[in-house]
Amino acid sequence: MAGSSVLRHNWAMSTTEPLLDQLRDIVGPKGWLADEADLEPHLNDWRGAMRGRTALMVSPGSTEEVAAVVRACAAAGVGIVPQGGNTGLCGGALPGITGEQVLVNLSRMNRVRSVDAKNFSMVAEAGCILANLQAAARDAGCFFPLSLGAEGSCQIGGNLSTNAGGLNVIRYGTARSLVLGLEVVLPDGTVWDGIRALRKDTAGYDLKHLFIGSEGTLGIITAAALRLFPAPGETATTLLAIERPERAIDLLSVMQTAMPDRIQSFELVSDACFRAVEQYVVETRLPFDQRSPYYVLIEAETGGNNDAFEELLHDCLERGFATDAVITKSEAESAQLWRMRHSIAEAEKHMGKAQKHDVSVPISKMADFLENAPRRIADAVPGIDIIAFGHVGDGNLHYNVLLPPDTPPGDQKEVGERITSVVYDVTAELDGSFSAEHGVGYLKRDDLVRYRSDVEVGLMRSVKQLLDPQGIMNPGKVVS
Repeated sequence: MAGSSVLRHNWAMSTTEPLLDQLRDIVGPKGWLADEADLEPHLNDWRGAMRGRTALMVSPGSTEEVAAVVRACAAAGVGIVPQGGNTGLCGGALPGITGEQVLVNLSRMNRVRSVDAKNFSMVAEAGCILANLQAAARDAGCFFPLSLGAEGSCQIGGNLSTNAGGLNVIRYGTARSLVLGLEVVLPDGTVWDGIRALRKDTAGYDLKHLFIGSEGTLGIITAAALRLFPAPGETATTLLAIERPERAIDLLSVMQTAMPDRIQSFELVSDACFRAVEQYVVETRLPFDQRSPYYVLIEAETGGNNDAFEELLHDCLERGFATDAVITKSEAESAQLWRMRHSIAEAEKHMGKAQKHDVSVPISKMADFLENAPRRIADAVPGIDIIAFGHVGDGNLHYNVLLPPDTPPGDQKEVGERITSVVYDVTAELDGSFSAEHGVGYLKRDDLVRYRSDVEVGLMRSVKQLLDPQGIMNPGKVVS
């Protein structure tokens, strides 16, 4: 289209055509996009809240091509923005608005290089979709526990770059805990081959941890050796109705004591969340006749001893930790409950402008947060509604605040920032973190400076300067 060609020319004003031609030659005719319409899905975040621009997106098909792209951009002093499935919520995978950065999409690097069932490990390229890795592990009789709502489209490279959490952190840890080794293209185009599927290796610094959670600001993860686990035994899914958030903490303590290392997921969901899902997502309904302020959704490995699990739930009801409970009787029933949990974010889109927060506090202080935050926010911004849910088993809460419906469009940014400031202040007072599993990206860069010490931020900047002295890797994200 004529309009898009003019736009492409404008975007490329500061990104020389010789470089763009060189990048096209590196990745070949199937490895680049420059048309405005084709680029559109890669330039907006999942919520539609942020947008970037670029003259060119390249999709290398191999580590060698990624390295060649990085070397070319480094020689030209042009910024590089790595991108996976683009499911992030902090703008970490979007180019800046000037159009001066090259977008490097890893989706073509989607091979599972190997699966070693005896070593409980696999080696996968960065562009592998998470759900496909879960399936590859199952096919080998193993289990890859990383599980997210976006697992059908997010890619493992992005998961590792943000140290993703998800549903099973309580038992298996974050993405960092699942990595045995990495392959990384460094900012000068050098390839570090750290693919070692070892549980023990004390030879010097454990360099892989520099890149996990760094959001592509120190290098581009191109492949990873990942930990697998034995396939879980028989599991049970249960939904409990509770009156107050502190009851969830009581339940967690009782169940972890009775079933050590058997609780896989422990999710706290407010009634407002499930009401939204029932309203906006078809064929969803809670299995209770009476509503409750909160619910806990639990998945546990029972080892086939379902009678003991039911007795444990009965004891929790008798002790007043929950007011009602249902145990699913089939995989379909379990899937329906998890569908409701995974549909919360989709339902929220229909509820109006929301200020989203991904916070964590010590598990023992979760109830304090849920009690104090609404009052403090209401004092600052009257008329708000709250959508709260999260992985209470690891202290992570998605705390989303709906702006008052009468907020003028011109005031929404200021009101949203006022709300976020209160949420993060309460989080900090409880020794928590403003970013639990979504990373920092562009959106929370200023919060990093505000809530972390000068020493901590200074160390991060020193590492960035050492590895990326030109500042070309994902410019403007995390630290600057």
